[in-house]
Amino acid sequence: MTAQEIKDFCKEQGLTYKQLGELIGMTEGSINSAFTQNKISNQIEASIKLLKKIREQEQELKEFRALKEILINLTKSNK
Repeated sequence: MTAQEIKDFCKEQGLTYKQLGELIGMTEGSINSAFTQNKISNQIEASIKLLKKIREQEQELKEFRALKEILINLTKSNK
């Protein structure tokens, strides 16, 4: 994973480096340093991959809940 990929992820998620750091247990300074030196540790990469997966699953859950509500409403209206 490159620093640019992480920057792109932050941009698409609307996260500042400070917020990203809080989510993955690092300081903003540590993240900035890793990006500046283009030295993304395995810990940073693994943490961001997990964060991506969590965000994807939260979106899927939101969609399933919306679908559930639609099905419940359809069932109620057919009675």
